[in-house]
Amino acid sequence: MKKQSRLIISILVFGYAFLYIPLISVVFYSFNDSKLATVWGGFSTRWYGELFRNEQILDALFLSLRIAASSATLATIFGTMAGLILVRFGRFRGRALFSGMITSPLVMPEVITGLSLLLLFVSMQQLFGWPGQRGFATITIAHTTFAMAYVAVIVRSRLTAMDESLEEAAMDLGCRPLRVVFDITLPLIAPAMISGWLLAFTLSLDDLVIASFVSGPGSSTLPMYIFSKVKLGVTPDINALASLIILVVSVTLLIAWIVTRKTQPRASS
Repeated sequence: MKKQSRLIISILVFGYAFLYIPLISVVFYSFNDSKLATVWGGFSTRWYGELFRNEQILDALFLSLRIAASSATLATIFGTMAGLILVRFGRFRGRALFSGMITSPLVMPEVITGLSLLLLFVSMQQLFGWPGQRGFATITIAHTTFAMAYVAVIVRSRLTAMDESLEEAAMDLGCRPLRVVFDITLPLIAPAMISGWLLAFTLSLDDLVIASFVSGPGSSTLPMYIFSKVKLGVTPDINALASLIILVVSVTLLIAWIVTRKTQPRASS
């Protein structure tokens, strides 16, 4: 038993070290005074100041945040509607095709998705004159397309496991179906919708391949900007940006853990 426990502890330590030592090194080198990202030249916070004075990084960051928030909201709306249709509407003609079309972006390579969307936007521009140029709108549509599939899967699983007795009781009391959806169903699946929104936001903020296909001049997202800098050599201001992102994510997870821990005793009582 002791050998097994030591083996398990060793595997856990190795796994956590493999995951978090690179993140710690990024934070460590963000305080490097040297212009070379991997050569230590003394402690300094100069690159955080350089980061906030770099308009290209800030523009790419704000563009990515706008796209992520917009696409996550649209994906949550459409994904929730798709999940409701698949679970609550029973069997209908074309249900298998509809389900396959919803889940196909999950297994479709991003290169194929990006290329197909690029051809779609080019054809639409030739036929209708829209979009005039590829940028915020086209990237948002592209991210909504593949993020909607993740939201639909999450909402569908939540609806499948949910007890329908409350909805049936509300309809027995004279509540109309639309009122049941807004007063009963949506509040019950709200945690799944929030999870889907956060996942869609993260996927959009992290996407590089699809955004590279459907973006145009002057609409580089943050991953595209960082990738272009990596090809020329990572500078310490990129480490500073990564450190701030790690800080924001860590604080968010800490707040979520505290809130969850406070609400668990109330739910159990």
